[in-house]
Amino acid sequence: MMLANRYRADALEAGCDEAGRGCLAGPVFAAAVILPPDFHDPLLNDSKQMSERNRDKLRAVIEREAVAWAVEAVSAARIDEINILNASFEGMSLAAARLDPAPEFLAIDGNRFRTRLGIPFACIVKGDAQYADIAAASVLAKTHRDEYMRRLAEEFPHYGWLKNKGYPTREHRLAIREYGLTPHHRLTFNHEIDQLELQF
Repeated sequence: MMLANRYRADALEAGCDEAGRGCLAGPVFAAAVILPPDFHDPLLNDSKQMSERNRDKLRAVIEREAVAWAVEAVSAARIDEINILNASFEGMSLAAARLDPAPEFLAIDGNRFRTRLGIPFACIVKGDAQYADIAAASVLAKTHRDEYMRRLAEEFPHYGWLKNKGYPTREHRLAIREYGLTPHHRLTFNHEIDQLELQF
């Protein structure tokens, strides 16, 4: 299915999305992207539906051809401080605030959003499978986060982050039980319960 370019054709719109909300470790990454009105790439889709190879290909295309793009990371410590939902809102707001030219409208993937930017917005459930600018933001957030987690994996090789990217796989939970938590783990994500579950 071909994605619509944007949600609103009458405004300079930025698509916004995040990656890493459900992870036990690492930042949540958020991206904001303004695409040219004529942008089209047959590979573009919700980043979760794409292969890693295609995501990496598209990242280069989006970063080269976008009118503007920005990616922000919100740390595990900040997630523990304000919770993951607010951290996602904060990341998308920070990314959108860095765009030049400034967007007149934000198309947000999901059903909730809060911001102090003063820019009108709409929340679109599964927007990354409907609109190219949101899909582009999902690709940038995902690829930048995966790249970051691969670097962290070199420093903390026991947790399988090269493969699981910080998500709660069995391998990751077993490693937490054996090696404990790193400074990059989210302390509010119920690790004690995860560890207990593995014992039964």
